[in-house]
Amino acid sequence: MAERIEQRLEDRVPELEQLERVGLFTHKEIKAILRKASALEYKIQRRTLRKEDFINYIQYEINLLELIKKRRARVGYSFKKEEIEFSILQRVHSLFKRATGKWKDDVQLWLSHVAFCKQWNTKHQLSKVFSSMLAIHPNKPALWIMAAKWEMETRLSSESARHLFLRALRFHPECPKLYQEYFRMELMNAEKQRKEKKEFERAKMDLGEFSYSEEILNGEMARIIYRDAAQKIKGAEFHLAVLSIAKLFDFTQDLQKEILESLQTKFADDPLTWDYMARRELEMGSLQSTEHSTKQMKVSEMTQREERCCAVFEEAVVAVPTEDMWKCYITFCLERYNRKTNSAELKQKRLERALSVFDKAHESSLLPEALYKPWLQLLLEFSLSEKAAEVAEAATKRFSLSVEVWQMRLQVLIQLKSDDVPRCFEEAIKHMKSKGTLPLWTLWVEWSEGTNSKEDTEALYQRSLCATTSAESVTMKEKYLDWTYRSHGYKKVRKVFTSLCENRPFSIDFFRKMIQIEKEQEACKMLHLREYYERALREFGSTDSDLWVDYIKEELSHPQGKPENCGNIHWRAMKMLQGDLVEDFVSKHTLLQAGHL
Repeated sequence: MAERIEQRLEDRVPELEQLERVGLFTHKEIKAILRKASALEYKIQRRTLRKEDFINYIQYEINLLELIKKRRARVGYSFKKEEIEFSILQRVHSLFKRATGKWKDDVQLWLSHVAFCKQWNTKHQLSKVFSSMLAIHPNKPALWIMAAKWEMETRLSSESARHLFLRALRFHPECPKLYQEYFRMELMNAEKQRKEKKEFERAKMDLGEFSYSEEILNGEMARIIYRDAAQKIKGAEFHLAVLSIAKLFDFTQDLQKEILESLQTKFADDPLTWDYMARRELEMGSLQSTEHSTKQMKVSEMTQREERCCAVFEEAVVAVPTEDMWKCYITFCLERYNRKTNSAELKQKRLERALSVFDKAHESSLLPEALYKPWLQLLLEFSLSEKAAEVAEAATKRFSLSVEVWQMRLQVLIQLKSDDVPRCFEEAIKHMKSKGTLPLWTLWVEWSEGTNSKEDTEALYQRSLCATTSAESVTMKEKYLDWTYRSHGYKKVRKVFTSLCENRPFSIDFFRKMIQIEKEQEACKMLHLREYYERALREFGSTDSDLWVDYIKEELSHPQGKPENCGNIHWRAMKMLQGDLVEDFVSKHTLLQAGHL
């Protein structure tokens, strides 16, 4: 091993000598580079290899390359790149090759190598990396797309890109994303060839025997891909995706028409189809020139377009009466309402339209649960409080087992300062039983803190501990402790802490909160801190190394602390902590002894 390391270090000498000779680095810096390289080499030549050691070595070499680049720019020296950078680049590629060979499944490692090749423009090497990576990870479509895009956009090779897409589709014959990107690539290739042909014609150059294929120029390759994909991939989403790609190219009108007809024929009952058809009306503006239009004419034009969209949506919710269809309609209305406009009239029309559509969906019992919240926000924003309370109540009747809906109704009532808040909380808890009620109890106690007496709030906290699941009661204990200290002070919080400690489970933050409260007292007692640490360690001593370190720190720094106890605490920590936490504790304890913690 030592001979191999020596040989690798000797291989570096010519490039380092060049760096010193041309004045980019000093002799002292060259010696430092050799020392660091030696340490890094030893780590990657060990019997037990670690991925981190390879990553650190690669990063060091990349940093060195960046530094050389900066120094060259500073002194204006651009020679000897073959002797200097080339050998470093080769070494980095070699390190990546070893690392990806050892940890083949680590996609991020492969992608780091790809990124390095792109950054340092090593095209030939990148082709090899893509080839090796795809041989190991043929099951990841995103990698095939990345490789094909690089071939098309950087190497300008449509043939290689096409070959990669065809290989990828053998592994993933029903992958929509692959078909979309293959479709896009063929249209890009067609556009590129159309531009080339136009340039040649403009220059009146004789192309000899070479001629452009009319099929490729007209996007026929993309049409073939679309037709093939349409037989394998179901759903309107794919058709809409390829249609949006086709619309980016100005020579695809016939292709767009075919895709649209297929969409309307095969997916007439799909909300996405209707959504697209409705939104198309926005693009189909007036045929008259709008160059000299007045502000009022533009507002009128936009109003008409939006009304045409809504007419299609109205037809859609009759033809496809589903939650998804109403969701598309409402989403459109909210998008239009949220668009900026200087016209108060247009803004008002958009608001009225949105509220009307919410109402219709709700009356049809087809308003999705998630859309009640934006509806209520709109109602409250315009002070329609009675309607908001009515809608919130109706939502809880329809979704009586949804914590989010009850929470939403309660927030509305709290905002309106309604007298029904306590009754509604009781009703919510009754419907929800105990599971998942933490957000309701949290809201209830927070409301009570600002509204009710301290006695009522305390009774509510105590009730919440019994009413929530054991896992959720952990959060309520933390909140109860915090509220007690804020409301009643130190003596009371000590009593509450002791009583809460009688029932598991706890969180580490529960104990840390009590430790923090004790440390805030003028007469902070080490005896109490020991009690809290000991209680915390009984629960978390095997899983939290920081707790042990903080306990030792307290004994060392507190005026009433006993440094002689530290040895015993250290011994107990070593016995209790599990796995890697022992090593973590030892390193932190060493830093503490050195005065760095």
